[in-house]
Amino acid sequence: MCHYCGCREISLIKDFIAEHERATDLAGEAVRALNRGSVADAHGLVRDMARALRAHWQGEEHGLFAVMRQDDEYAEYIAALEREHRDLDHLLDTLDLDDAGDRRRFVEAVEELHSHIAKEENGLFPASLTALDGEDWNRSMAAWREAHPDAMTGGVRPEDAAEYPGRFGAVPRSRRERSTAPPG
Repeated sequence: MCHYCGCREISLIKDFIAEHERATDLAGEAVRALNRGSVADAHGLVRDMARALRAHWQGEEHGLFAVMRQDDEYAEYIAALEREHRDLDHLLDTLDLDDAGDRRRFVEAVEELHSHIAKEENGLFPASLTALDGEDWNRSMAAWREAHPDAMTGGVRPEDAAEYPGRFGAVPRSRRERSTAPPG
């Protein structure tokens, strides 16, 4: 991504970039697991990658993409990005890592993911600086929050909050245990 336009300073773009990094980290770990012959580890990593990407795609497509798509200048570019989302989603849905051909397709898809991310980070995100107004940003951020309901708890799902005392929305374990203990 460029470092001169300033889009990295916008919280929503920071979140998208962090999600890109998480997805590519998981993808890289999965490829390394496959190279070690650890298909079981790769399965879990691909599952986590798919979960992260699906929330990411929802936030992008229902927010930033939906807003920018209204401008004919960006509509075709965004349609191509969304097709790439669908293609990778289909692969992740049907992937059989026990099959050598699918393992090869996954490694190729990881390489394509890097190209896809470059299109967003070097093209669409900088363009958003001039294309969106305040209401557009609000709509885009609302869509991201809807796709990431756990974001208000510092990334901790409410059902897991007791495991993370001190984080937003977390209930200290001792208080939780007291509230669920049978009367004595």
